[in-house]
Amino acid sequence: MNYAVAGDPGLPAMLLIPAQTESWWGYEEAMRLLADRYQVYAVDLRGQGRSTWTPGRYSVDIFGGDLVRFIDRVVKRPVVVCGLSSGGVIAAWLSAFAAPGQVRAAVYEDAPLFASQSTPSVGPSIHQGVGPMFRMWHKWLGPQWSIGDFAGMQQAMGREIPGWMLAALRQMVPAGTGGPPAAPPQDLREYDPEWGDAFVSGRATINCDHETLLHHVKVPVLFTHHFHHVDPDTGNVLGALTDLQVQRVRQLVEGTGNSFTYRAFPEMPHSMHGHDPATYVTTITEWADKLPANLDTGST
Repeated sequence: MNYAVAGDPGLPAMLLIPAQTESWWGYEEAMRLLADRYQVYAVDLRGQGRSTWTPGRYSVDIFGGDLVRFIDRVVKRPVVVCGLSSGGVIAAWLSAFAAPGQVRAAVYEDAPLFASQSTPSVGPSIHQGVGPMFRMWHKWLGPQWSIGDFAGMQQAMGREIPGWMLAALRQMVPAGTGGPPAAPPQDLREYDPEWGDAFVSGRATINCDHETLLHHVKVPVLFTHHFHHVDPDTGNVLGALTDLQVQRVRQLVEGTGNSFTYRAFPEMPHSMHGHDPATYVTTITEWADKLPANLDTGST
């Protein structure tokens, strides 16, 4: 597992978990801003960045197990875990199932809880969200980039990606200048398209139902919710997840006896830490500063 670290070892520890297709360097500026208050670790999950690609072994349980070992062997002390998107789902997994004493608190940054499942207990599924994009990557690039037809994928975008999704992507991921890229961007080149297919097919969450997961949360949670909208004609979610799904997350976390802090940023793109690192750092540190000094991070 590839990772980066910033900050003094004498500071409290924080673990940053990137989104799908994102590598640790998506957190680079946020790490710089956090480094005077935390020793910050940012990882490349398996199948992304400079970490190993592992065909047939992409699931939330496996990603979570990787990070349990990372905290045990590398960080070696309790952490505040923060994850964006699917990284936020993994942060939720750690807040529920990490070893006793490993996790002090958790930040779910625009995490698609329920909405990244193929058959969620509440609200729209991944098929009504970003699923078609993941399917297209898998079809045209292939698992482990075994096809690699990036030009063909770009030409097929207008035919294979619904208009509602293209509109959502323009809101969630602001476009750069200069039009579509002529070559695959670095983050996509460092990403195994089997990752997305595992989520769309349900393999990634088959043993990790989010309703069950959230019943087991053991630490305080901060949830930041960014741009989102439910299309009235189709029921598709434009954004990471719906208000109803966040409400269910809150009910389940608070039902465990832990605090749930909700911060809405309706105009914010999907990645706050990438788009506005200063606001991201202020948001998570102001919340973390109010946490009790000696949290009970046991297994009860």
